[in-house]
Amino acid sequence: MSCPTSSAVADAKVEPSPTTTTTTTTTTTKTTSTNAYSIRDAAAQSPEAYEDEHVHSVYESIAGHFSSTRYKPWPFIASFLRERVVPGSVGLDVGCGNGKYLGVREGGDVHIVGSDRSPSLVRIARGRGFDVAVADGLALPFRPGCADFVLCIAVVHHMSTRDRRVDALRRLLECARRDGGQVLVYVWALEQSSSRRGWDVDSEQDQLVPWVMKANQNKKDKGSGDDGGGEGGGGGDVDATYERFYHLYREGELEEDMRAAGGRVLESGYERDNWWVIGGHAAATS
Repeated sequence: MSCPTSSAVADAKVEPSPTTTTTTTTTTTKTTSTNAYSIRDAAAQSPEAYEDEHVHSVYESIAGHFSSTRYKPWPFIASFLRERVVPGSVGLDVGCGNGKYLGVREGGDVHIVGSDRSPSLVRIARGRGFDVAVADGLALPFRPGCADFVLCIAVVHHMSTRDRRVDALRRLLECARRDGGQVLVYVWALEQSSSRRGWDVDSEQDQLVPWVMKANQNKKDKGSGDDGGGEGGGGGDVDATYERFYHLYREGELEEDMRAAGGRVLESGYERDNWWVIGGHAAATS
């Protein structure tokens, strides 16, 4: 069964609620929740509202600059697309951002449909000629089993509870063919002692990671975005800081969540401060 065509995806897209485009005042000045409670407790009270504030509205505010920092595919993901995906395949990129991976497999022998929660990033990807829909990762508009492969790069770690992260993986698996479909997922690792961030096994797994935008940067990058605090701007005369929620995955945790979602782990590894897993459907039991 094939995935929806461009027009079908547009008809099926799930538009975010109005709360996803809150003003920069909310994302740059509201920090009372983290002062009064731990990040985990604040998120547990209302995961959807917490992600609206610390994920969705942030990406709407920084979309242009975020996109400008997303131009080079990561080596393993590029090799997966170029060497493991056979001609004639149909794939999905859930959380595709500006479409960085949608053009890796050039030549027209593989079709990839993208989706993202951010309307601004979707507009950028569409402007580059890609087939993209606005859709929430927990409410995907694609038919079950429609894809030969599914990508989900640096998305699941933005879900603020384990139940939601496992559910996100379950939704990805539902999109993949039961007979050999594969799901490639990347998440930020807790083990980053050699990076500039300095997180390691003793660090808190739930973090608010700042993205600092220099004054007037957004005007320069409008219409065109480094994870973990790229610098560059909300309009106006002052810098703006946006706090994005991340759950940092410890070693082995992504594999546990893939199994909890009903999948099986085909491969897993570590690249550039990220854990990755390739999952598939669990073997049928007799």
